[in-house]
Amino acid sequence: MRVLVTGGAGFIGSNFVRRMLAGAYAGFEDAEVVVLDKLTYAGNRGNLAAVLADPRLRFVQADICDRDAVAGAIAGVGTVVHFAAESHVDRSLLDGDAFVASNIVGSYELLRAALRAEVDRFVLVSTDEVYGETETASWTEDFPLRPNSPYSASKASAELIARSFHRTYGLPVCTARASNTYGPFQFPEKLIPLFVTRLLDGLTVPLYGDGSQVREWIHVDDHCRGIALIAGAGRPGETYNIGGGTEISNADLTKLLLEFLDSDWSQVRFTEDRKGHDRRYSIDCRKIREELGHRPLIAFREGLLDTVRWYADNRHWWEPLKQPGELPLAAMAEPR
Repeated sequence: MRVLVTGGAGFIGSNFVRRMLAGAYAGFEDAEVVVLDKLTYAGNRGNLAAVLADPRLRFVQADICDRDAVAGAIAGVGTVVHFAAESHVDRSLLDGDAFVASNIVGSYELLRAALRAEVDRFVLVSTDEVYGETETASWTEDFPLRPNSPYSASKASAELIARSFHRTYGLPVCTARASNTYGPFQFPEKLIPLFVTRLLDGLTVPLYGDGSQVREWIHVDDHCRGIALIAGAGRPGETYNIGGGTEISNADLTKLLLEFLDSDWSQVRFTEDRKGHDRRYSIDCRKIREELGHRPLIAFREGLLDTVRWYADNRHWWEPLKQPGELPLAAMAEPR
């Protein structure tokens, strides 16, 4: 069995590749893996250092919008897991061009190539942000899509294109919508690694608005295990929510990080809230639990503490990635 993983050098994709090559996923123990990654600012071959020498891994550096490169990478592949995406909300607010290109055009090119290659399964990794926001309810998979940023709109667009390939051409597509994901190897522009690395350096951290925005969090291992279950046994044409079951406000999350790093609120500065900031995300995960048996295994507090320790122990990984001035500091606090 050969599996194509796009964005396999990124945060979530590299975790999926490392775990798959370690035999962690039933049905994929002996899989050969082709990683297709453009290696943009958030893609890092170092994320795959532990498996680069594995003879079952082939690495292809290319853009998913490159039709010839995609055709070459997908040859002989049975399963496609499509992680590759521009994923930072605030970058999309500053300039949406890359999001339209990668998330919409790139997804179309992959779907087109997958159809021609007659793959057995195509898993589109999407996001709970396509739902928009909810005050009290938890979204089920049939909830209307109401994205509120260029990023989430581009992911919703990719979902609609994928749906058309299933309905019109019979391509066996499944879509995964996961909640906010955290863990080791996350690029230090996202909320948790940004706050942790700045606190480790004795710096202040920026918190949007009053910090009351609520997000649901899942550890990257639990997220990737859900993706593997969908890749192995998900029903073609179906969408599955993958959540960690922990909803927490950004302010309460900040409080935990301050506690873990022996810091206090004097190191937090409240900044102007970002445009169109969704107040709450919450997903109903009964479908993946009942159909595929997925449940999060890593408790949030335990996983968060382990993540903090990882960043404290791995300065050599994140310090070279810090690029002051590329984005306004406040714009780097969005959980995505």
